[in-house]
Amino acid sequence: MSFKTFRDTCIEYLNKEDIKRDLKEILKPIVSTIYNEIYIYIWLICFYNVVFIFIVLANFILLVRFLKKTPGEKYI
Repeated sequence: MSFKTFRDTCIEYLNKEDIKRDLKEILKPIVSTIYNEIYIYIWLICFYNVVFIFIVLANFILLVRFLKKTPGEKYI
């Protein structure tokens, strides 16, 4: 005689289409509220990453120009 574990029972229960649909409907307002609270921070993080990439690229270009102007010297 084999008994189903609690985990197997939960997975079987959650795999039903009507349960999935009901869970999505329940979670929709919660997810929407969370998104509305944090979307400005998501935009700020994206903006920061773009600015950071441009700063790193500018530093790289300045370094390359500096090293081209003084080819005979060794840098430590």
